[in-house]
Amino acid sequence: MSDVSLLAALRVGLGSALGAAARWLLALALSPAASVPGFPWGTLTANATGAALIGAYAALAAPGGRFPASPGQRQFVMAGFCGGFTTFSLFNTEVLAAAQAGRLALAAGIVAVSVPLWLAGVWLGHALGRRIVTRGS
Repeated sequence: MSDVSLLAALRVGLGSALGAAARWLLALALSPAASVPGFPWGTLTANATGAALIGAYAALAAPGGRFPASPGQRQFVMAGFCGGFTTFSLFNTEVLAAAQAGRLALAAGIVAVSVPLWLAGVWLGHALGRRIVTRGS
């Protein structure tokens, strides 16, 4: 492994660790407030927030953005922190667990709420980032 790729792996790894820890803390904070038993509010919130964050960062930190970031910074934030903060695998596991428990409406509800919210999050985050970029020009 070259020094450049080792450094990139370290950036992504550190960002991932911080993102995963932030997601875990968010899930702990949201678990007492769960109004629908079994609904993964922490995962939903982390994925929607992470989608908005990566969308905004992609616009703001792009080479022509308001706050251009180096490739290393983008690796740390986008692949690292946002990748660790969001979790598609946990989402899949939660949907599967609900379905296997015979809670098909809950499983379908998790999918029906989550996917559109994530897509809206990344779109809104990117739109906000672009708006900030164009205002700063």
